[in-house]
Formats: sequence, structure tokens, C-alpha cells
Amino acid sequence: MLTRPPNVPTNPLDRLAGAGLAWGEGTYARLAAPIGAAAFSLYILLTAATAWIMPDANWDMLPYLAVAEEGTYPDPQVLHDYAYSTVKAGVSAADYKTLTDDGGGYRSHMAENAADFHSLLGMYRIKFLYAEILSGLSHVVSPVEAMRLVSVVSVLLFGGITLIWLRSEGALALAPIVGAVLIMADFGDAARASTPDLMCSALFLGGLFAYVRKREAATAILLFLAFMARPDNIVFLAIFAVLLIIFRQRAWGALAGFAASFIAYFAISHWAQHPGWWPHLWFSTIEQHYNMDGFEPPFSLAAYLKAFAASLLRAINANSWVGVSVLALAGWYALGRAGFRLDRRVGILLAALVLGVLAKFTVFPIHDTRIYFPNLLPPFLLLAGPLMALWASAGQRRVAPHVVGGDKPGDTQ
Repeated sequence: MLTRPPNVPTNPLDRLAGAGLAWGEGTYARLAAPIGAAAFSLYILLTAATAWIMPDANWDMLPYLAVAEEGTYPDPQVLHDYAYSTVKAGVSAADYKTLTDDGGGYRSHMAENAADFHSLLGMYRIKFLYAEILSGLSHVVSPVEAMRLVSVVSVLLFGGITLIWLRSEGALALAPIVGAVLIMADFGDAARASTPDLMCSALFLGGLFAYVRKREAATAILLFLAFMARPDNIVFLAIFAVLLIIFRQRAWGALAGFAASFIAYFAISHWAQHPGWWPHLWFSTIEQHYNMDGFEPPFSLAAYLKAFAASLLRAINANSWVGVSVLALAGWYALGRAGFRLDRRVGILLAALVLGVLAKFTVFPIHDTRIYFPNLLPPFLLLAGPLMALWASAGQRRVAPHVVGGDKPGDTQ
């Protein structure tokens, strides 16, 4: 059998560079898994440290701290004073001024009007689990530190589940790529924000991993807890349940998680005195109304479409979730074309994740990446196994001899 001779460089510098690259490639190939795990772990630890040292002071801190202590301070004025004084004690003077003084606008008004501030709490009270955790931790640390602590623990939990997932797929070598995806998906911003978004994402990721590993009880519990942290996850859970039923996939954990969340959604919405879908959408995307008590604007298709178009333009031009979602779809398509397809159970989950993002934006068109963050990383983790199989296949082809065209294997003449 005739083979093409390798192209040996004649320049000593080229030979040295080639030898160095070959050594580096061989070393990384042997140690790809531990190097990947170490690099990703370092990224997670740095992100957790940043969440504690340099947290983002955002206005939502005020209503979240208020709903966490409503039982202690039932009077709206006293509750208002508590929330503002607590934040003032926990952030810098410059940050506090930013949160309370926008030149006579919305923030300035809320800093001076306890009744209007109290009318907004139904939109925050519905994030029941986050508020309860803050209330409990506030007996151990200061309320603002409790918010930071939740963020730090959420970062570590999210990173730990991601590493365990990659290890289960034999894909720790891909951990740096997963870290790059998280950077594109604004993971650092989510970690620094004093909101329930990252806590929800960590619980959600754990629930999906449990589903993939067929741990049904854990799936039900974790998906329900993720819903309790951010009830808008009901959109994904509904789509996921429908797909499981249509394709007759046995997954009682996911279905139980949806059923429990569906029942709890109405109970929590009533208890929290949530203003309803259209008033909340109006407040978030059309106009920040100062007092939500009794605010029931008539539904307007024109206003909805205008808000939808404006949010879509901002999402494409100023946020990353659209690009990250498209990248995941491209990877799914490319691996499928290469013959490395997902199994039925995993394919249903990936489809639900993609449709969940589209449905969530359609139901509540808001452009912020943090709203869709729970759905952004899981598709890449689902593709990790097929991608490692493709990598192994490419490596096997690369070491095969290069046969000259026209020759047949075994032909020595």
C-alpha cells in the first residue's frame, strides 16, 4: 500500500515550531479533562468572588428586601423606611444616590412615596422562595449580605452541577468552551445582580440534569423549586409536559413538577396579589406606572405589538440571548448532519428549551438576557456527548494512513 510521504519542513525554525506545537497538542490531548475542569473551576470561583466583592446595586433590591420582611413590618410606611434604610446601610453612598435620585423621575418618586412603593410589591412577592430565603438568612447576616450570599451559593451550585454534568458525559475537556458560552450569556452579570435569577437557574439546571439521568423524584423537586424562585418558568414546564405527552416519553418527574407548579401558580398569584399578566407587561415594557393598586389598562393589540417589536430590536442589538440560542441550534443541526444525533429523551428536552425561550418572549416580551438565562446553557450540555463522539471519530480518522488515490488496501504492487 502506497502512502503519501509527510511534508517535512526544511527550515530549522519551522521544525522547532512544529515540534513545539505537536508537543503542546499531545500534552493537552492527554490532560484535556483535568485542564478543562481546572480552568472552569477557576472561572466559577472568580465569578463567585466577584459576586461578593463587587455586587451590582440594582433598584430591585428594595422591593425584594421589603417583601422578605412584610410579616415583621406590616405598615407600608414602616416597611418602606426599613427597605430604604437597609439598602442605604449596605451599599456605597454613590450607589444609594443612583437608586433613589434620578432627578425627579420614577426612583425619586418611589423613595418618597411609601404607598406607591407598596403597590408594586405584588410583582416581587410572587418570587416566593427567594423572599423566604432572604428572610431566613437575614437572621444570620445583614439583609444586603444575605442577597450576596444567595448569589455566591448560586454561582457555586451552578458551576458544580455543570462540572458534574460534563463529567457524566465524559466531556470535561469541553469545560473551557462551556465557560466561554457562560461569558457570552452574561453569567457574570447574573451573578452580581441581587435578584433570584441565578438561584432559579441553578435549581433549573439541577432539575434538567436529574431528568437526563432519569432521577424522577429529584427532577420533580428541583423543577418545582426553580418555579418557586421564578414562576415564569411555568411556560417552559408547560411546553415540556406537552412534548413529553405527545411523544409518549415516560418521565413522571417532569410531569409531576409541572402539575405541582401549575397548581401553585394560581395559589401564589392570588396570595401575592399579583396585578395580572397585562398590567405587569404594561409596567415592564410600555410605561412604569407609579401605583399598581387597581391598575387595569384595557388590552391593546397595537400596544402589545409595539412592545414586542421594541423588545425584539433591543434583544438582537443589545443582549446576548438571541445569539447564544442561535449558536445552540446551529450546533444541534451540525451534529445531526454529521450523524451524531441526540436520543429521543434528550431531543425532547432540547426542543422544549428552545421553544420555551420563544414562548416566554412571546408571552412576556422583555429583552433582558437574565429572563432567558436558565434556558441558555443546558442545550450546550446536552450536545456535549455527541460533540465528544464527533471529536473521537475525527481523531480516529486523523491517525489512519493516507492512501494514494487509485490504490486499494492490501495492494502492494
